[in-house]
Amino acid sequence: MSVELQMLVWSTGLLIVLVLIQTLAGVQGAGLMPLAGPRDDLPPPKKFHSRMLRVVDNHREGLLMFAPLVIVAAITQISNQWTVLGAQLFFYSRVVHALLYIFGVPLVRPLAWTVGLVGTLMILLALLGVI
Repeated sequence: MSVELQMLVWSTGLLIVLVLIQTLAGVQGAGLMPLAGPRDDLPPPKKFHSRMLRVVDNHREGLLMFAPLVIVAAITQISNQWTVLGAQLFFYSRVVHALLYIFGVPLVRPLAWTVGLVGTLMILLALLGVI
């Protein structure tokens, strides 16, 4: 398996972990029975649960851009220093981003997000033959 595909697998694993944490935060905040029901009258999510909802959404959005590019690179057998570095930047920055988001660290978090976007753009540019 290529490094790029490994980073995609790990990034998907990260999403699963974040969803599990978000689910536990929801159960802790609202209770199991309200969440197991139709969820029509749920109270607003508590602070940590809201943060986890946002980090999951943010990671899902990042994966939505990253995954197709990695899959296209794999199908077309394009793998070079740019695609490898881009995939690594994406994954590791997303881990850092998630941790900063979970712990509520301001200002630095957008820098980690930017590094992940740069990694995604590196793969895109490599696929387009620009780099």
